[in-house]
Amino acid sequence: MRRAGGRAPVPLFGDADASTEGRGRPLAARMRPRDLAEFVGQAHVVGEGRVLRRAIEAGQLPSFILWGPPGTGKTTLAAIAARHAGARFVPISAVSAGVADLRRVIEDARKLRAATGERTVLFIDEIHRFNKAQQDVVLPHVEEGDIVLIGATTENPSFEVISALLSRSRVYTLKPLADEEVRAIVRRAIADERGLGGATAAAPEAEDLLVNVANGDARVALNALELASDATPPGADGIRAVTVEAVRDALQRRTLLYDRAGDQHYDTISAFIKSIRGSDPDAGLYWLVRMIDAGEDPMFIARRLVILAAEDVGLADPQGLVVASAAQQAVHLIGLPEGYYPLAEATVYLALAPKSDSLKTAAGRLTDDIENTRADPVPLHLRNAVTGLMRQLGYGKGYRYAHDKPEHFDPEEVFLPGSLEGREYYVPTEIGAEAELKRRLDALRRSVRAAGRARTGRTEGSPPGSG
Repeated sequence: MRRAGGRAPVPLFGDADASTEGRGRPLAARMRPRDLAEFVGQAHVVGEGRVLRRAIEAGQLPSFILWGPPGTGKTTLAAIAARHAGARFVPISAVSAGVADLRRVIEDARKLRAATGERTVLFIDEIHRFNKAQQDVVLPHVEEGDIVLIGATTENPSFEVISALLSRSRVYTLKPLADEEVRAIVRRAIADERGLGGATAAAPEAEDLLVNVANGDARVALNALELASDATPPGADGIRAVTVEAVRDALQRRTLLYDRAGDQHYDTISAFIKSIRGSDPDAGLYWLVRMIDAGEDPMFIARRLVILAAEDVGLADPQGLVVASAAQQAVHLIGLPEGYYPLAEATVYLALAPKSDSLKTAAGRLTDDIENTRADPVPLHLRNAVTGLMRQLGYGKGYRYAHDKPEHFDPEEVFLPGSLEGREYYVPTEIGAEAELKRRLDALRRSVRAAGRARTGRTEGSPPGSG
């Protein structure tokens, strides 16, 4: 079937799918959808009536970036889009390609466009691995229409793709496939002639395991299915009956989606911290083990626990910082796997500890005053007079030594600069151990305010300067 431009659609991945040579390719490659009718999932992007689907079906192809986890159809969707547009599809990987490769593809695209009018879709897989200079090479040619750019990334393009390229492209977010979508893909691979051609059957429990361990990644499910099928001898009827044991043997161990420098690193530690802040020790332990299992640096986890102990538990339970610091030191000394135990102990302790963010809110008030008020010099009476000249200038004059007072406290002493006298930055909660600190602080501040009124002649409630 020819499109409006009179050009036949370009084959997606060559003609090997239909040939005997295609059998030598991995199952996941053989089962790539050939058109939108075969494409499974991502209905929010390419479902009926969606903008991108309408554009693809009309052959009006804009530049866009597909952001999503592995195995969700980014490469396949890009190829289908190029096919519908009757465009040449040139895939490259940012892992192995360089500027010279980009320039060569772009020059070929310009010549082809000038000679025949045919467009070229440049598909850059893992575009986030290109640096700014490499992305800059592509930019003017996207603007001029020499190429249609489709990028694929597992990382947040807001951070990894230059703003100029983002402004000229639409970003579509792909989601992990739902379990039933993965199940549909597995069943199609078993039945389809391009796949296992009905010569394999999976027990219901084996199919459930494939779906479960895929984590929304169709490629994981298909690779495991193929390996389990190859390892299963045919029965008397010629059918390979794949069992749970065969799938487990093929998988060996689930590989968690995690990149210590990418989004999963930040998303998972965020879930960990929020779980502890929300007083859920079970969720905290779950995310802890997810991180450890995926190879996260245990010292990174320990440092975040120390921060959380001060920031979110704070003075509601000062022991929390002690526990977190001890866990950090223990992990430093013993490492993993035994380091799990001190990390788990700190996780549970901090999750169940009373919470206070009073020190964090105090920091906000302090920052505001430091940025928006005069940086007055340290009052003379608080300075140390270490030389004769300093004493002559009044350094230390009038300072009241707190331990000379009956309660080791002098309410008449002033420690803030004059312009900030009376400021109250720390506002304790009435939770946990901080409740006792609040009672003491309230009493101290009442004494200070009373001393201030006596010193200035003001009565309680009267404005400054009215005495």
